[in-house]
Amino acid sequence: MARVAVIFTGGTISMQFDAARGGNVPVLDGAAILARTPGLAEIAEVVPIDYGLVPASHFRFAQLFDIANLARVALADQATDGAVIVQGTDTIEETAFFYDLVVTGDKPVVVTGAMRASHEAGYDGPANLRDAVRAAAAPALRGAGCVVVLGGTIEPADDVLKAHTSSLTAFRSANAGPLGEIVGARVQLARRRAGRRALAGAIAAAEPVALVTATVSMDATVLDAVVDTGARGVVVEATGAGNTSPELLAAASRAIDSGVPIVLATRAPAGRVSGAYAFPGGGAHWLRAGAIPAGSLSGVKARVLLALGIAAGLDAAGLMALFADPV
Repeated sequence: MARVAVIFTGGTISMQFDAARGGNVPVLDGAAILARTPGLAEIAEVVPIDYGLVPASHFRFAQLFDIANLARVALADQATDGAVIVQGTDTIEETAFFYDLVVTGDKPVVVTGAMRASHEAGYDGPANLRDAVRAAAAPALRGAGCVVVLGGTIEPADDVLKAHTSSLTAFRSANAGPLGEIVGARVQLARRRAGRRALAGAIAAAEPVALVTATVSMDATVLDAVVDTGARGVVVEATGAGNTSPELLAAASRAIDSGVPIVLATRAPAGRVSGAYAFPGGGAHWLRAGAIPAGSLSGVKARVLLALGIAAGLDAAGLMALFADPV
């Protein structure tokens, strides 16, 4: 039988309603969640690891490195076939990508959680946990890197996004679609990942790294301010295929000239930035100014990658290579 390490970190899957506080709070540890999840013994031997009860919106990079190290240690055991990280869903699209980058090797790492708290009708935590353990134990997912499993689908960490605040099927891969799905007791793959980025041996993330979203009637004020206050890098979520106001581009050019790396992403949920537009502020001018195109990465994922890349000491050429879409 397969053996799967399950790291419990909190999140909605661990929450119950607290009348005194007027809302949901994390309460259930790993043992309590496992007690609510029948059928795991028929899937794999589960080795529970309790990290804590941390809302996903509270995570700092240092904590993510701690969790990644727990996964690495567990996966280093030859008897362990895969790992599951149980967490809140608010930041899964960022944290799963973080684990994808820093936890290397062929064994599956699966991130899961719940959209409903344990006291609510339709509590989805147990079903998601069973699916995640099944995915982590599946030989078919070896080499797929980190994936997100909620609502029955298997999503790659570098593309998945949270598309709805409360839907049980909130997670989607906007560019290429899911890798597959869990159907009953089967892990069914529809495609393989083309490749994955990696920063093996990463031990730190640069901070602060800012994320700025371009909007209508936006000038240079916000970007100038984050650079002036010490940002070590900035991701700009441009409109469309990489276009902004001329003023915002001018601020980015000043930052690049001063040695602050600027990554150009799109605020659209899918697609890539390009140099197709050459009007003032268009993507062509951003790329000529030295902005690093984010490939297919969303702004929040690009910020994670930029923070790790800067901490790793990569220069502009190294960052450009790191952000290129893997093949």
